[in-house]
Amino acid sequence: MSPDVSPAIPAAEGTPLRTIAVIGLGTMGSGIAEVLTRAGREVIGIDIDPEATVRAVGALERSTARAVERGKLGEAERADVLARFRTFTEIDAAAAADLVIEVVPENYEIKCEVFAALDRVVRPDTVIATGTNALSVTRLAADSAHPERVLGLHFFAPVQAMKLVEVVSSVLTEPRATDQVTDLALELGKEPVAVGDRPGFIADGLLFGYLNQAAAMYESRYATREDIDAAMKLGCGLPMGPLALLDLIGIDTARTVLEAMYAASQDRLHAPAPILGQLADAGLTGRKAGRGFYTYETPGSAAVVADALTPDTAAGAGGGRRVTRVGVAGSGTMASGIAEVFAKSGYEVVLAARGQEKAEAAKARIAKSFQRSVDRGRLSAADAEAALERVTPAGSLDAFADVDLAVEAIAEDLAVKQQLFQTLDKVCKPGAVLATTTSSLPVIACARATSRPQDVIGMHFFNPAPAMKLVEVVSTVLTGEDVRTTVHAVCKEVRKHAVDCGDRAGFIVNALLFPYLNNAVKMVQEHYATVEDIDTAMKLGGGYPMGPFELLDVVGLDVSLAIEQVLHREFRDPGLAPAPLLEHLVAAGCLGRKTGRGFREYAPRR
Repeated sequence: MSPDVSPAIPAAEGTPLRTIAVIGLGTMGSGIAEVLTRAGREVIGIDIDPEATVRAVGALERSTARAVERGKLGEAERADVLARFRTFTEIDAAAAADLVIEVVPENYEIKCEVFAALDRVVRPDTVIATGTNALSVTRLAADSAHPERVLGLHFFAPVQAMKLVEVVSSVLTEPRATDQVTDLALELGKEPVAVGDRPGFIADGLLFGYLNQAAAMYESRYATREDIDAAMKLGCGLPMGPLALLDLIGIDTARTVLEAMYAASQDRLHAPAPILGQLADAGLTGRKAGRGFYTYETPGSAAVVADALTPDTAAGAGGGRRVTRVGVAGSGTMASGIAEVFAKSGYEVVLAARGQEKAEAAKARIAKSFQRSVDRGRLSAADAEAALERVTPAGSLDAFADVDLAVEAIAEDLAVKQQLFQTLDKVCKPGAVLATTTSSLPVIACARATSRPQDVIGMHFFNPAPAMKLVEVVSTVLTGEDVRTTVHAVCKEVRKHAVDCGDRAGFIVNALLFPYLNNAVKMVQEHYATVEDIDTAMKLGGGYPMGPFELLDVVGLDVSLAIEQVLHREFRDPGLAPAPLLEHLVAAGCLGRKTGRGFREYAPRR
């Protein structure tokens, strides 16, 4: 159901866009009509399907009724809103409109038919906006009778909640038309961003490549649909997993957008994954069909129901190894965070570093973290004291002799990690599980450094470990099934969500995240959009907690470059080659927040 929105800012005096026709009353068209009507505009809703007009009116009635119940709208105001929305099945009804917004299917011939009909009906000064996100606005304008009044106006679903509006001017668009729709977007309480005419624009140009890669990852059986979606939600803070989002958008729509993007860029990352075509051709187009990557209660429902692909929650239960004592190797932020997670959950923890002094300092960092939790009321003083007592600092890995699980959390240097695993092999008792927290290096290389590769597995925690719920569990071709089962049980005990993936570069999260970040850098490099506009587009249009450049500066440009280089070497896809702009910034020492300058400049740390 569409969320309620507060009444928008009243229209500015003298604005000419008072009467607006919306052609196509599907989910997007109905949402646009609702936002416009609630903002005081006269709205003419047009759809050739009479049932679509009835559904659109019903949606507005339900939404405004909820607003009245919640005190956001009075009964008289609701009556005014409903009176301002009239529906028709003939395009002639648009004759009185100052602005027409078409949101018919992403098909060039259909849109051209609509534009040709509008040319015969509307006034010469009426602005015509296309809601396309895949087709050429310039081509649509050139084929119309008045190209100077045609532009793109791309809203994001759900329209009532999402703030971004991409305003797309072609080389033929008259500046006055652009100014009019930009002012309208502002009056609606939206954030208009001016973009150039290329498939996907900013937000979808970045989003659909990522979605396509997620579909390909699932198609290759690298990870389950549930694990892919959980990884991106919990590892990146996204509001929805990529496969669930594809179902919401419509798999046929996604394929159309990707085909247009690939035709323009020839980038293999945009070549639609075969599974998208297979699902679309079978009529399994997502929520609207009741089935796509997931199965839904009914067509159009958001409620997912179990199907043949739903994992058996009992699978993998039992057969694991007993873990009561955990060793954590390292003295940095990640190591101390992981040790804190285990200690809070009741495990005895040995925290080993290169020297007793470093180990003590790491424990002191944990003590400060516990104190912050106590100060904020998240942990009692008694529980904090007990958890801290369970952490034993040690200046040597010899202290790992009795641990049941050893977790390596040192620097991302393969040679150093292999040397540490050689030591763990000698020190740890038989049957101990040996885990690496690497985010980009091959787990098998660590395993082969030991005489017991069947005991070695990846446990990729996310930073900060105490707060982030995700752990990527990385099995190699030699990892024992009982080891994987053990790690899953441990993750459950420490209240983390474990997802399974194979031992290849990037695992799930980084393999999907960093190509997206790299493509954002390429957009800036090509002068298509600014850093600010791209960050705004992804936060307001995609619901991302941070824009790509904010995230790159936080992660560190050097770390990001290293991960992208690993992905490029592993998959040998030209589209994964690091953007030269990123390489240049790293070479110049502009590494992000830690150096005070990356894609933005930051105040020096005190």
